[in-house]
Amino acid sequence: MNWRLALTLSLLAAAIVSGWSVWKHRPEAIVDAGDAQRSDYLLHDFEIVVLDRQGHESFTLRAPFLERHPGDRTMSLQSPLFLIPPKRGSDAAPWEVRADTGWVSAEGDELRLRGDVVASSTGSASKPVKMTTEQLNVFPDSKRATSAVAVTVTQPGSILRGLGMEALLDSRRVRLKSNVRVRYVPPHR
Repeated sequence: MNWRLALTLSLLAAAIVSGWSVWKHRPEAIVDAGDAQRSDYLLHDFEIVVLDRQGHESFTLRAPFLERHPGDRTMSLQSPLFLIPPKRGSDAAPWEVRADTGWVSAEGDELRLRGDVVASSTGSASKPVKMTTEQLNVFPDSKRATSAVAVTVTQPGSILRGLGMEALLDSRRVRLKSNVRVRYVPPHR
């Protein structure tokens, strides 16, 4: 046998064995369905200040638990408290919004709050306002809030109830869409 033929056959055998070994020990390309739902990070008992595109505070978030989903870059929250400041230069009061659960969009421009939602604003220049509902969507950059379900708005002297709502947070204007009922509550002396 020719020494070149023997060398070629042994090199070919070594290439086949090493190729097979690499193939057998390659990382799995298929992602387990459980891994697709896995969070890329979790936070416990935290406070985050989220900035808008101009670098100004959009909202502050405090909660006992946050889970970020890597696929869509959204965040799920338990018992969140959002502090939403007024627009820069405005003398409006900030808003505090609490709920059982929350969701924050990838861009941080939409907050979805569910379960025992309470939004309140107290300020020295204006009357306190409190909104209670089971669902509230807040758009902190435009200082708006909406709801498609029953909402109760309480201010000194009145209680408003209705289905569906649109609110402009800085001006504290609330529009209830249907089944609106108003109750006058005289001030306490």
